[in-house]
Amino acid sequence: MSRLLGTLRGSQPVARFQRSCGLFPANKEGGCGSGSEPSAEGARDGGACNGAGALRSPAAPGRGVPNGVRSGRGPKGCTQKYIVKNYFYYYLFKFSAALGEEIFYITFLPFTYWNIGHSVSRRMIIIWSIVMYIGQVSKDILKWPRPLSPPVVKLEIRTDAEYGMPSTHAMAATAISFSFFIATMNHYKYPFELGLAAAFVFSTLVCLSRLYTGMHTVLDVIGGALIAAALLVLLYPAWDTIDHLLLTSPFSPLISIVVPLVLCYNYPKLDYYSPTRGDTTTILGAGAGATVGFWLNNQLAAASYAGEDFHLRLPLLTGKTVVVMLARFLVGILVILLTRRLMKSVVLGALGYHYQFPVADLAARRRPEVEVPYKFITYSSVGFSATVVVPLLHELLGLM
Repeated sequence: MSRLLGTLRGSQPVARFQRSCGLFPANKEGGCGSGSEPSAEGARDGGACNGAGALRSPAAPGRGVPNGVRSGRGPKGCTQKYIVKNYFYYYLFKFSAALGEEIFYITFLPFTYWNIGHSVSRRMIIIWSIVMYIGQVSKDILKWPRPLSPPVVKLEIRTDAEYGMPSTHAMAATAISFSFFIATMNHYKYPFELGLAAAFVFSTLVCLSRLYTGMHTVLDVIGGALIAAALLVLLYPAWDTIDHLLLTSPFSPLISIVVPLVLCYNYPKLDYYSPTRGDTTTILGAGAGATVGFWLNNQLAAASYAGEDFHLRLPLLTGKTVVVMLARFLVGILVILLTRRLMKSVVLGALGYHYQFPVADLAARRRPEVEVPYKFITYSSVGFSATVVVPLLHELLGLM
């Protein structure tokens, strides 16, 4: 068993999967390609482009990219060259990887609230927040490295600064797809097999994308999916109780704000900067703002926001229904993007004035006393806007 776990934790299975999908390093070593020179640290490591905890130094200027060869920025200022021989897998897994990023969360979760069902969305957002917090904290406690390069080709930059175990992409994909399946199954009538297959395909594509992009080992992905599945099983019996308390308890807004803030300020400390704390704060902030919005909508007792509003079969998708759903989505996304842009500017400006630093100072923005309130206030405003402001605007525009 230990030998099997060691193999699954290694880099070679990831490299073999990449090769089988037509992704190859452009040079024999698979590390820093011909377009750049490795840094001093890179030279000691044999030109490796590896992950969390690595020291970083500026990249040497490149000399251009050969025809047919792509490049991706790696850690330590290293430019890694790679060759794509199968563009179907390349675009499929690049798209699948985006399903675990902010662009997916900020579109799909609000879309669900506006067009599918409020109770479905509430359950998904709560599960997503819990699962992602546990996953992010686990990474910085376990401190397992990501796959080594060489032999692995790494296609991403930002997430390579984080540790590997568990894969939060795998956790989020499993949690979102199966919580959506379970929640809609309880409210709508549709073929069980179809929903199960869709959830399985969605989560599998995201999991495989983490191997293709070279960001996780097989064990990271399996561990992430299993942890998310276990949390779903443990939380499912309490879904209705949690939902009821969030909607009706007079302490719900206070708890929804204070608990996530305490967790963010007490996030595990590392000996170098990693985006995990900022990402976790973003997720918990969005969940907190949305939860306050859920509670407020229920207190207003508006018929369209009652807690038990979706129990029937799926509505027939006529042309008019599709147009209305699309209009809700476009109006909502516009409001969300404007809210995010405005709050980022206002909050960062206020923090810069208070702590006396220019807003362009990246090092200052990474300090906990700046990063946590900046991310939390911005994204809690986004969550509140998505659940309160946007539905009111929908009603005003006759899109309900």
